[in-house]
Amino acid sequence: MKTLTLLRHAKSAWDDPVQRDFDRPLNTRGRRAAQTIGREMRSLGLTFDRIIASPAVRVMETLEDVAKGYGASLDPAFDKRIYLASTDVLLDLVHAAPDDADRLLLVGHNPGLEKLALLLTTGEGLRAELALKYPTATLAEIELPVGRWSEVAEGKGTLSRFIRPRDLDPELGPDEDSY
Repeated sequence: MKTLTLLRHAKSAWDDPVQRDFDRPLNTRGRRAAQTIGREMRSLGLTFDRIIASPAVRVMETLEDVAKGYGASLDPAFDKRIYLASTDVLLDLVHAAPDDADRLLLVGHNPGLEKLALLLTTGEGLRAELALKYPTATLAEIELPVGRWSEVAEGKGTLSRFIRPRDLDPELGPDEDSY
């Protein structure tokens, strides 16, 4: 059994005058949401054997704040291929993960993460919520009944967790720009 966890970066600052999208930082609400998700990850006892993340500023800041809430460093490997990656690229990264890692965390961007989660899972329930919207700083955990990451394929997984910041703190609830 393998577990793939997908974490979308927290809410970024669109009003920051950075030159490149890659350099866009988190806003105050995003930082709070990331710490909230980190605390929830700690309370659930979530651990990861390998973490691969986009090197975009908003992802690095998300991981810093998640770690604050989690109470420990997450020690990700940064991979430029995750930055605004397509589903195919993300699936290639999953397939290339070392088989001795049973719990993999990918931290990145939409629409790639959402599309990957929908591709790998079937059923209703949590998946139906994910299909409606995958908000910023949201964690999706997919259980995969495979022995090797290379065996991960369309429809093989079950969405076992879908944790949105607003589920933990209503003040982090939805607004028109939480995409």
